[in-house]
Amino acid sequence: DYVTAELPALIEAEFAANARRSIMGHSMGGHGALIAALKLPGRYRAVSAFSPIVAPMSVPWGQKAYVAYLGSDEGAWAAWDARALLEGATERLPILIDQGLSDDFLGPQLQPEAFLAEAERVGHPVDLRLHAGYDHSYYFIASFIGAHIA
Repeated sequence: DYVTAELPALIEAEFAANARRSIMGHSMGGHGALIAALKLPGRYRAVSAFSPIVAPMSVPWGQKAYVAYLGSDEGAWAAWDARALLEGATERLPILIDQGLSDDFLGPQLQPEAFLAEAERVGHPVDLRLHAGYDHSYYFIASFIGAHIA
């Protein structure tokens, strides 16, 4: 509720931001941005992420977190998994994802290719940009942030 209700209300009360609302995040925050946009159609004009975990139900980090926070019922996990939410999304808001190819978490944890495959299957537009020589760091974000706030 804080990220999707309280914080936006505070920002919109102080800044002229409501007509241009977007959401972006990095890593787990990137997943949060994706699920917020997918679960709240009409709220955002854009969504983007750097190196997001995009299929937590399918990777060790996500499975461990979901058991801790949501219990062992895997059926309950889908409501909080960006890849799973793509199929039921009622709005086809374009998604921008930047991913460094030297990211140590890329293979076992992030799985952008699985997200892209599901997006293509359901007809959801995703621009997945892969960058050689970049990892999961601040330098990676600083190098490409302009495309996420333009």
